[in-house]
Amino acid sequence: MGDRSKYLALLSEQYPTMRSLRREIINLTAILNLPKGTEHFMSDLHGEYEAFFHILNNCSGVIREKAERLFSDTIPPEQLRELCTLIYYPRQKLSLMHRSGGDTKEWYADTINRMLSLAGLLSSKYTRSKVRKAMPEDYAYILDELLHAQQDEDGNQLRYHRMILETILEIGAEDFVISLAGLIKRLAVDRLHIVGDIFDRGASADRIMDLLMTCPSLDIEWGNHDILWMGAACGSEPCIANVVRNSIKYNTLRTLESGYGVSLRSLALFGERVYGGAPMEAALRAIEVIQFKLEGQAILRHPEYEMENRLLLGKIHDGKVESEGVVYELKYHDFPTVGENPYELTDEEAQIIAELRASFRGSERLRRHVAFLFEKGGMYCCHNGNLLYHGCVPLNGDGSFARVSLFGKAVSGKAYFDLADSRARSAFFSEKPDVNELDFLWYLWCGKLSPLCGRNLKTFERAFIEDKSAWAEEKNPYYELYYQEEVCERILAEFGLFSKYSHIVNGHTPVRTVQGELPIRANGRLLVIDGGFCKEYHQTTGIAGYTLIFNSHGLRLKAHQPFESVGAALRDNKDIHSSSEIIETEKHRVLVDDTDSGEAIREKIADLYYLLKQREQHT
Repeated sequence: MGDRSKYLALLSEQYPTMRSLRREIINLTAILNLPKGTEHFMSDLHGEYEAFFHILNNCSGVIREKAERLFSDTIPPEQLRELCTLIYYPRQKLSLMHRSGGDTKEWYADTINRMLSLAGLLSSKYTRSKVRKAMPEDYAYILDELLHAQQDEDGNQLRYHRMILETILEIGAEDFVISLAGLIKRLAVDRLHIVGDIFDRGASADRIMDLLMTCPSLDIEWGNHDILWMGAACGSEPCIANVVRNSIKYNTLRTLESGYGVSLRSLALFGERVYGGAPMEAALRAIEVIQFKLEGQAILRHPEYEMENRLLLGKIHDGKVESEGVVYELKYHDFPTVGENPYELTDEEAQIIAELRASFRGSERLRRHVAFLFEKGGMYCCHNGNLLYHGCVPLNGDGSFARVSLFGKAVSGKAYFDLADSRARSAFFSEKPDVNELDFLWYLWCGKLSPLCGRNLKTFERAFIEDKSAWAEEKNPYYELYYQEEVCERILAEFGLFSKYSHIVNGHTPVRTVQGELPIRANGRLLVIDGGFCKEYHQTTGIAGYTLIFNSHGLRLKAHQPFESVGAALRDNKDIHSSSEIIETEKHRVLVDDTDSGEAIREKIADLYYLLKQREQHT
């Protein structure tokens, strides 16, 4: 019996009667005609927990827009802002209201009614069954009744509705309001897309991971900073050294030490003794040298990476180094652990990296987070006609797909992404990962032809050379060619997307809005949504991040101003100021029928019709 026959047999068991078949055909056909749910795209979070948490809570301004639509003519602006803040942070805001005495019975009654109106508006694009599933279990029945109360001839429904509310107010409404706020946020966004780089730069990537693990509908496209931590969790020593270096350099040790239990004590003591100076500066120098040694070993093991120009430790002479044919003065003239074989670790360095490797491999919380990245993530995602990836599709100068030789295969385009995805998974899920797969995770972090990087990193030069002319990092031609519509269409076609309404959603490279740079490329076929969540980038970009909203009316790009703090949001009802730019407005409202889910539903309807006809022929 073939797979289709088995599937039809299971379907027949699920719908054993003619009535059940007809009911499901009616139900699924109706669902196809509902508006598609709202998709929310974010990228390059870089450990900025508070800003991410706020934009996640306000759904990139969607909740405020819906509230303004409902209430701008009936309640003052300050009350509207207060309502939105309550939805974003219900527990904290209710606590403040209680301390100020503002949480009166009348306030609760008005607030609950307004929240029910907002939830009703947001639920209108979903089936009643889906809305019910989104409700917190303890209040699902009550919320379902309140959202669907109807006017009737004798007013029975309204009296019933009123008695539910009065009882809630009588016995305590705080927990109910918290649950209702959660439902509103759940209904505002149907699916969340994270287009890479959760880790590094900011101090709370682990808290972001905890939050993402609570999201009901989510996909993650791995970024280069994510794959670096994933490689470290797998035991890749070059990845471990890079993670530690970044954590020290960007002062994000809280994530490493408190978040994942990785101690740097041995490294700090070694650095202080060997290099001298302030403890963390000495630790940074020590891990930098260890990093370049380990990277050198990986490069020498893999000539196919074509990264020989990164073998710079062996080119140090008399306080100078040659890079790209130019000789530069070094910041430091003493490299006490670099010997005749410049890429060989000393015994102490080897012991330090072994301890770090054991800590990374042994961190249960890190392994849980990385397992989630594998469960919900991948190198790319095709969803509802759009292609999502973090970095680039490596190209040659003429726009053709660059070929790389890895693991005995020559691959390019989509095949390269698929190979990278499968090898990353093999490294994580193997009891004893192959060293070649571990090295490849490091290559994905920094390789010139890595689809997660796409540039020639100058980490050594930035660490050891004052002359900034040595820091320039050559980028893959992709970053010039992705302004051309035909190039983007070729990339979309490579991943099986041929519609004129398909787009590439790209992260990785901060958009320098302050310099007039725009996030829209190739006549709207490609959208860069890394506007700079990371505080370090705010001066360069002029904003604090782009996000993208794709709802049944079309695509909107949202530019966000820096977030002050959760405290300011609670105290003063301050929101992130966001400006909206319409990228594409659909002539006809996009329905479930037009989505990937719609395609699956249509296939199921066809199978149900087939079963129905089979049964009709036998009756």
